[in-house]
This record gives sequence, structure tokens and C-alpha cells, in this order.
Amino acid sequence: MLKADRAARILAHVSESGSADVHELVELLQVSSATVRRDLQELNDQGLLLRTRGGAVTGAVNLELPLRHKHGKRQAEKRRIAVAADRLVPDGAVVGLTGGTTTSELARLLAERGGITVVTNAVNIAADLIVRPDTRLVVIGGIARTTSYELVGPAAERMLSQYHLDIAFIGVDGLTAGEGCTTHDEMEATTDRAFLRSTARAVVLADSSKVGRVTFAKICPLSDVHDLVTDDELTSAQEQDITATGVRVLRA
Repeated sequence: MLKADRAARILAHVSESGSADVHELVELLQVSSATVRRDLQELNDQGLLLRTRGGAVTGAVNLELPLRHKHGKRQAEKRRIAVAADRLVPDGAVVGLTGGTTTSELARLLAERGGITVVTNAVNIAADLIVRPDTRLVVIGGIARTTSYELVGPAAERMLSQYHLDIAFIGVDGLTAGEGCTTHDEMEATTDRAFLRSTARAVVLADSSKVGRVTFAKICPLSDVHDLVTDDELTSAQEQDITATGVRVLRA
């Protein structure tokens, strides 16, 4: 297993479980304990987890994983969500896409269709689509966030105010009926709200691990959202709370 792949799996495991010891990581990765300890120390030095004597834990240093370490985490669910979201997009539509691993999956499906205009502030999505001659691409400028590959801030918001989107897909880090949609960064939240103000239909893409979580910056209440596309692990109680706010829930 490549070093980058080991790092991604360690971070995903520690993020989901809250902690991990060396022995369980050895079993997970099928590598030596010495290799695991070296990987943990490097991730600790990068501020991505907190090294402990017998393993590692999450903490304030691990509030937001960089996008490059999120790829592969719940990937099957994200692909199914993207396929379901693609069905919501009419032919020839103008589509807004914020950053995130699930919106990146959707961008690839839209590019295969062609005839779509994509308006995005995510530089990784833009890089994927710029070589697709059948897709019209509009890139929203702004201040670069290295963790999410998004361009955010006042410049992005002013540019978005000049466009009308038929449908916008928003990635979130947390979603609850009471607190609405949240993310880790305040400036990213304000840019997400600009997407919502510019669109006729707002759709949140979030796998079920995001539902029930509240992160630092509020994007919007659920009353600003038309649809949530998620996976089939969403509980009945969670779905009931969300639909009570007027949001349609689509399970992939």
C-alpha cells in the first residue's frame, strides 16, 4: 500500500472512531507496527491528528481533513449520491457546484452528459472540466482554501450575484434539523450562501455520516434547501426530522 493511501485510511479511521491504537491500525493496513508509528508521527507533525503513546486521537487539530485525505472515505455512498443527484439536472441546465468529494463525483457525471453549464468555485472540479469541450465552465474567483480547494470570499460572492443558476448542489460538513447546514470555515459558509441566493433550486449532497453533526459555521437553515440527497443509512428518525422542515429527502 502506498504511503499516501495509508495516510488517507488512517485519517478516515481515526476521524470516524475518534481514536485508534497501533495494533488495530496494523490489522487494518496489513503493515508493520514500525510503519504505522512512522505514519502516525508524520500525520501528527502535519497537525492532522494527535499522537498518543499507544496510537492516535482526534482533537482540535483534526476539525477538518484536507480534501486529498477524504477521497476513498465512504466512496461507494458518494458515487450513489452523485448518480441520484445527476437525475435532478435537466438537459441544458446551469448548475452550481461547491467543493467537496461528492460534488466532484457529480461533476464527472455532468461532464459525460455534455450540454451543461457548470458554475463552480472548486479548482479541482474546474481542472477536471476544463478539458471537456462539451461542458461550459464558469469558475468563480476568490481566496483559495487549501483544505477544500475552494475559492471563497467577497470576490466570489460578487461574481455569483451576477449569475442565475437553475440548480445548485452544496456540500456540507454537518446537517441537523435544528441547526441546518454547517461547515468548518466561516468564509466558505458565506460563499455557499451566495450560491443559494443565486439558484432556483438548492440541493444538499451529504452522506449519512454528516447528518446529526454540527460544525463551526452555519451556512443556512434547512428551510433554504429544497432537497437532500443522502445514502440509505439515514435513520427513519433523522429523515422524519428533516422532512418536517419542508426538505425532500432522496436516498441513494
